[in-house]
Amino acid sequence: MRLAEVEGKALLRRHGMAVPESLLLAPGEDVPERAAGWPGFVLKAQILEGGRGKAGLVRVFKHAAEIRDARRLVLANLEDADTPLLLEEAMPIAREIFVAVRLDGSRQRLEILIAPQGGENVEQLAKLVRIPIETTAPTTPDTIYAAIAKQFPPDLAARLARYAARLPDIARAEDLELLEINPLALTADGRLIACDAKVVRDDSAGFRHDPEEFPISRALAERALTPLERSARDLGFQLVETSGDIVLVTSGAGLAMMMMDLLADHGFRAASFMDNLRGAPDETMTERLKIARELAARRNIKAIVFQTVIASRSLAERIDALIAWISAEPLPKPLFVGIAAGHAATRSMSTDEAIAKLRALGVSAFTDPLALVKALVQAVGTGQPVRPTR
Repeated sequence: MRLAEVEGKALLRRHGMAVPESLLLAPGEDVPERAAGWPGFVLKAQILEGGRGKAGLVRVFKHAAEIRDARRLVLANLEDADTPLLLEEAMPIAREIFVAVRLDGSRQRLEILIAPQGGENVEQLAKLVRIPIETTAPTTPDTIYAAIAKQFPPDLAARLARYAARLPDIARAEDLELLEINPLALTADGRLIACDAKVVRDDSAGFRHDPEEFPISRALAERALTPLERSARDLGFQLVETSGDIVLVTSGAGLAMMMMDLLADHGFRAASFMDNLRGAPDETMTERLKIARELAARRNIKAIVFQTVIASRSLAERIDALIAWISAEPLPKPLFVGIAAGHAATRSMSTDEAIAKLRALGVSAFTDPLALVKALVQAVGTGQPVRPTR
């Protein structure tokens, strides 16, 4: 769950981290009286995507009377005129710094990232210092200071080390996958102020937190769903539509990402990402196939890839359900099926029997995902029928 900036900063504030004074504006509202004395203003659209500055969704102005022009320019770049607008006190920034704590998925631990400059594209342009956070030892400013001493003056490095050392504790307490402060402003009077915050909470940890918390972020996420994504959620699974050309039907994020990588390696892009929802029904294959048919009807889609991995559930039942879906009405695009089944799943039907049943219907079926993707390349590239091979 990604938080809107206004709620990400509220999270920082409750952990004692300094952020600028700010308020949400009502539609058409001028600068409120309590903000009239600010030395300058920043107007920011509250959306869940990055790159707001480049998109014209952030406006800086000096005088309160300029609020109407700033609002007009921001709203002109928004599809939804009801998008919340955050008015913030402009900070006298002497230096911008990048600091973040994130979950390193490959090593399954937190790491701190620090760069001597902030701003857009800092991850690509700046020299990032990466500091792994060991689960068996506390995060101390001394460790951080040693890693960043060459990038900052000694006094600033010491203050920044103390600041960054607090972030892993916040991430753990809030179940965050990412807490990125960019920029962390060093002000002209020597303060460290979080001028922007990208905060992502682990969805699977939601049961540990107030379900009514972060209403703005939840409303923005809901409004950002496509009709099919909303339908999928109501049917019991998660769908993310992407700008690809292959409808990908899977169960589980790991399998989906593996197939997306295989497709990308061969010049394709998945048009869908499917994952399980916490507390959802055990079996949602029929519902996933229903959504897949709708996606596949689009002109840009070239094929459907159905990849299933079964440990103990009945392979026979899954194949029978797949065949019923295939037979219900003509498919709008060619179908390629991948099957991996454990011993317990094949009590009533072997993998070979499942492959044979599908091939009898003219469906290309495989036990090797790479062979599936290669057959897809040949079929889409040549337009000729493919003789299925394992």
